[in-house]
Formats: sequence, structure tokens, C-alpha cells
Amino acid sequence: MRIDLHTHSAASDGTDTPGDLVRAAAAAGLDVVALTDHDAMSGWAEAGRAADEVGITLVPGLEISTRLGHRGVHLLGYLPDPTYPPLVAALDRILAGRTERTPAIVAALRGHGIDITEDDVRREAGGSVAAGRPHVADALVRMGVARDRTQAFDDLLDPGRPGYASRYATPLEEMIGLVVAAGGVTVIAHPWGRSGRSVLDEATLARLKDLGLAGIEVDHQDHSPAERVELRGIARDLDLVATGSSDHHGLGKVDHDLGVHTTDPEQYERLVSLASPPTHR
Repeated sequence: MRIDLHTHSAASDGTDTPGDLVRAAAAAGLDVVALTDHDAMSGWAEAGRAADEVGITLVPGLEISTRLGHRGVHLLGYLPDPTYPPLVAALDRILAGRTERTPAIVAALRGHGIDITEDDVRREAGGSVAAGRPHVADALVRMGVARDRTQAFDDLLDPGRPGYASRYATPLEEMIGLVVAAGGVTVIAHPWGRSGRSVLDEATLARLKDLGLAGIEVDHQDHSPAERVELRGIARDLDLVATGSSDHHGLGKVDHDLGVHTTDPEQYERLVSLASPPTHR
């Protein structure tokens, strides 16, 4: 069984519709795929219909923008109740922060001599629930300012670069509690990617487990082979689920092909078994 637990569609910053993403997952030989758009659950229905059509198991999920101290951390939430009011309210606030940041990014880039407009970004966002930095990056690529998203982020959009602007993100500890209260299961996405090791050490992960964290994403393109070995050991020592996934974004992210990393079936079964009826019901 081949299982990919981290993918994105055009409902956030991927380039495939939710249905096309699921069909591509089946064509890639996957048996299980999770749709984990950024801060959004709007693609679940379409993805579910496509999963029924092609005979693949869909795990509804999302990748949530959170903050640990002064650093951003991405939290994967699987199988939460999408109608749980506190979770919906928290996601709405995050998405509003994404939308409000775009004018600030555009203004900063224009101040840097780049003739980009908010309309340019909106055209790239298409059916996404909120325009974000990846859509700004796509606009920069279309304009010929950057070769691809990676260069756009590295040169212009990452922290410390001319086009960076901060935005609201829910505290990580609070969001873990919200997803669990909604009956879902939480996994830290690429914990040691982008220098995340400085804040997500073993002691911190142990503390987060006490708050309800279920697992960590071990096998990911942002982790070196040595880091994967070390993270797998931490997961074992802390009794956390260890997942693996592609973080696929369609054409929006190179070297993240569907199924490039997968989750062990036993780890997957353990993960879904941890989902529970929402406490508010």
C-alpha cells in the first residue's frame, strides 16, 4: 500500500484542481492520498468525488499556519470536523491574514522597483480561498522576474528579503488543541525543514505531545537522509507517529512528485485510529 499524506491543490497554492490532484495520485500508483491545502478545507468535496470515481482512499486534511514563539510552524491536521466553530473561526482569521498581507507584499516589491500589481496576484490565485506568497511568486515568474517559485522566495519573498511581510498565525499549542477538539489528529509538517530544528528539538516535541500532538513528518524532501534517521528515532522514543509524504504542489514546486516519499501502512493505520468523535458533540 502506497500512502502520501501531504498534498496541495489549487484550493490553496497547488496547480491542480482537487479532483485532478486525486486522479493524478491514482495514476501515480497511490492507494491513499491526503489533501492538505493551506488553512482550507474547501477542496474536500470535489476530491472526495474524484476518489470515489478512481477507487483511491482520500484522507481529508489541511496544513495550518501556526507560530511557535517567533517562528512559523506548519501543522498538518487530519480528519477534523470541518464545521467545528472554534476551528472554523481560527482558520478564517488565518486566511484573513493571508489576504491582508498581499497588498503589503505588492507595495514592498513595487518599492523595490518591480512593477507588480494586486491584480497580477489575484489572476494567479484563481480558485484559491486566499491569495498568498506562492501566488505572488507565480506572478513574478510570469513577469520574468524570477525563474520559478523557489527563486522568487529565495530572492524576494522569504524573511529578510525585500518583499517579505509578516501576518497572523495561531499559536501552535492552541491550534493542536483546536484540531483535537474537532476530532482530528495533528502532525508537525517538515519539522526540521527551513532551519526548523532550532525550535522543534526533542524536548519541545515531547511537550507538544503532552498537549495532543500525534506525530511528525519524517520522510520529506526538506530533510536530509541523516535527519530522517534522527527524526525517526525521536518519533520512536516519544511514541509519535512517523509519516512520509511528497508535499506535492503540482507544477508549483519542483522535486515533490506524488509518492516521492510515503507513509508506512502501520503508521497510517495508527494515525487514523487516533481520530475521535469531536468533544463538542
